[in-house]
Amino acid sequence: MRTVTATAAAVTAVIGAGAAAVAAGRFASDAALRIPSGRPLPTEPGLTVHATAAGQVSLTRDLAALRPGRYGLVGERFHAVVGPVLDGTAHSADTVVRRLERVTYGTPEPGDRARFTPNVHVGDPGTALGVDHTVLDVPGELGPLPAWFVPGDRDTWVIAVHGLGATREHVLNVLGALHRHQFPVLVPAYRGDPEAPRSPDGLNHLGETEWRDLDAVLRHAVASGARKVVLYGFSTGATMALRAAARSELRERVAGLLLDSPVLDWESTLRALAGARRTPGVLLPLAVRAAQGRTGLYGDHRPAVVRLDGIPIPTQIFHGPDDTVAPWRFSRRLAAAHPNTVTLQTVRGAPHAAMWNADPAAYEESLRRFLVPLM
Repeated sequence: MRTVTATAAAVTAVIGAGAAAVAAGRFASDAALRIPSGRPLPTEPGLTVHATAAGQVSLTRDLAALRPGRYGLVGERFHAVVGPVLDGTAHSADTVVRRLERVTYGTPEPGDRARFTPNVHVGDPGTALGVDHTVLDVPGELGPLPAWFVPGDRDTWVIAVHGLGATREHVLNVLGALHRHQFPVLVPAYRGDPEAPRSPDGLNHLGETEWRDLDAVLRHAVASGARKVVLYGFSTGATMALRAAARSELRERVAGLLLDSPVLDWESTLRALAGARRTPGVLLPLAVRAAQGRTGLYGDHRPAVVRLDGIPIPTQIFHGPDDTVAPWRFSRRLAAAHPNTVTLQTVRGAPHAAMWNADPAAYEESLRRFLVPLM
């Protein structure tokens, strides 16, 4: 009897440990599969507002606070836009003073907690940029996909899609430049966004199913008069663009790809996001396995599999070594493997999906040079 009891106890312990491991893996995988829209990623460090004055804000001294360029600064009740670190301003050992360009809403107060975000605009093309646009509902696989449409004179259209933790507002950073060059632009929401249909399982699939919504928008563009289309994606939106260019029945209409901080290896991204939420390293393999089981992200997703063979179209990648979410090395490998089609612009000092923010003028000039031959 004692042997039977001991065996049962051991089996129960093993089952309990297994169940705990499964639960821990699911919890850790949520770091990437349940990213809230419109909030800074967990890799973004928290800062404290120490003081504000005319045209400047003092923040906790941190590598993030020292980044070059322009960023949104968001707190619980405010959104502001900060520019570069101010030279000739009295900095302390604990603080950094940056230009405060504007406060979009609310008021940053001393003691408020805040994080940087790539989004420097809030609203839609009209309210944020003064750009005329139409709100469309594009038929999608799961239901209507809301989209902003900004008209233009050219018959090459641009479809721009956001990525992890973002909303369509992220695309507003570059929409002004695209509009100045007279491209018609579609900016859709897609499954999982607050305005769009819910994913059947409620999870983010890191572009592997979401690309079908981009394909629906591509079909709408072609049906509406687009002769050619440039797919422009940020983060997992770049993954969606790659998938659509390779798999869509209308892929011959894709004239070019613009990829900002592309997620080319989903396991690395999942590990990075789970690690940022202080998931113990021993649980990271469980998080990967849980993500596979929950989303169907099986198979070989190494960069070598993201081929542009048979899609000989110009492709511009913006990416840099300071991206801790989507490792830069995979973009380098992709560019090296396809020297005739892929150009990599290295951007230093920028976090994930913030390549424009590091140097908007240089980014937009590269954008112009890429797009001019496609006009």
